[in-house]
Amino acid sequence: MRLLLDTCTFLWYVTASDRLSLRARDLLRDPGNDAYLSAVSVAEIALKTGLGHLRMAESPEIWVPEQRERHRLSPLPLEEAASARLSRLPSIHRDLFDRLLVAQAQVHDCLLVTPDPQIRAYAVATTW
Repeated sequence: MRLLLDTCTFLWYVTASDRLSLRARDLLRDPGNDAYLSAVSVAEIALKTGLGHLRMAESPEIWVPEQRERHRLSPLPLEEAASARLSRLPSIHRDLFDRLLVAQAQVHDCLLVTPDPQIRAYAVATTW
């Protein structure tokens, strides 16, 4: 199974937060699944860190790749096809980062691992 992590899912997974659902944890730990961290999430983390909305002990340039590799997550670049798909998405969610993740999940046929009910309103496979 191909999993695409929402930004909060990534943060909760790598910090062993109890906010991560048991289903999400089990799917991410299953070696039979391929899990991806989008460049969109990396941009969101960097932006929120720069604005002071997210605190990190290290800069995102160091911390994110270290955590991604440590937890066996593959990088997923933002490609033209996913960006162009935005024009076909209904205006359910106002957050551009989340809309891009939906588009990527659709284009790459991924199960989007998210607790966000607005994301689950899109025509995209999700789980939590």
